[in-house]
Amino acid sequence: MPDIPPVPMEALASCFSGKRVLVTGHTGFKGCWLSLWLERMGAEVIGVALEPPPGPSMFESVGLAELIDHRIGDVRSAADFERATEGVDADLVLHLAAQSLVRPSYDDPVDTFATNVTGTAVVLDRARRMPSLKGIVVVTSDKCYENHEWEWPYRETDQLGGSDPYSASKGCTELVASSFRRSYFSQAGSPHLATVRAGNVIGGGDWAVDRLIPDIIRATLAGTAVTIRNPASVRPWQHVLEPLSGYLELAAKLISEDGARFAEAWNFGPPPAAFQEVEPIARKLQAEWGPGAAQIAFGKRSGEPHEARMLTLDSSKAMQRLGWASRLSTDEAIAMIAQWYRAYADGDVDMRALTLAQIDRFCGTESTINQPEGKRPVCA
Repeated sequence: MPDIPPVPMEALASCFSGKRVLVTGHTGFKGCWLSLWLERMGAEVIGVALEPPPGPSMFESVGLAELIDHRIGDVRSAADFERATEGVDADLVLHLAAQSLVRPSYDDPVDTFATNVTGTAVVLDRARRMPSLKGIVVVTSDKCYENHEWEWPYRETDQLGGSDPYSASKGCTELVASSFRRSYFSQAGSPHLATVRAGNVIGGGDWAVDRLIPDIIRATLAGTAVTIRNPASVRPWQHVLEPLSGYLELAAKLISEDGARFAEAWNFGPPPAAFQEVEPIARKLQAEWGPGAAQIAFGKRSGEPHEARMLTLDSSKAMQRLGWASRLSTDEAIAMIAQWYRAYADGDVDMRALTLAQIDRFCGTESTINQPEGKRPVCA
């Protein structure tokens, strides 16, 4: 792993300041972090997504609707997405809207394919009719690969596929993006389209059901125990800011004069040290939280749907051609996650300020965020 220092905020801000950026899925976990970061750098962010589901929401915790052009729209419907994006002529489109979980895909495969496959076609069809558009980043998943349960990491040239509906839908999403790239975005002067595949993304503000970190946090805050399935499954764990930094570095290349060279698929995964089993990650969070952390048991009920045991990514292309690399150790990522949820549980910390402070620290910059009156300072 090369010794690459944190990316200064100014390096990316110079690319995105004043740019009109359409983010789909901004009410979700990754989309909210990305939108907040873009707004921090001076971009004019237009977000289109469904309303966040009932319950805790990062989108509401950080007050994102107050900062960006917040719009409600459904990517499954061309007419509804057209309505939601009326008047939008973006310089850059970042497509994150998705059904993002394996287990719910077994319960509702039709909606999973409608959101992830048809939804991508809807967004790209709308994007190709934006006169100012220069770049598109479609976010898929490490699960887009046909998983052979082998021990070596997957490269961008490996076979696409997937046995479960979610994984198959992400493989299909890659095919849709490739088709649009070759049909509409390959001529001289046309926008440049890339797809990005990240590992198991973790971070503060994730409240999804049937995900390791949120399940442990919910149990901790409720004072109950939690049972974790598949403790020996290996995943490429990474803090949410890691792949997002890659998406942004890639997007900056796409909207440059040399963007055509980067219009392809990219992996953004952690180093091999972060390829860890589920149980050690759960124990790290439990230890970082300290007294009051949920008691954790491990087990899997009979009849539960299949999930891959081994899945890792090879990100050497992004390292060599973009100069991108992970910057946080697993322990540092877990510490940031515990800090975020502790602040949320406290109820008297400004969550937008804390989230921005974590972004600033990741970028190697000092936080100069003022605390709103009545709120305690950001946690150290």
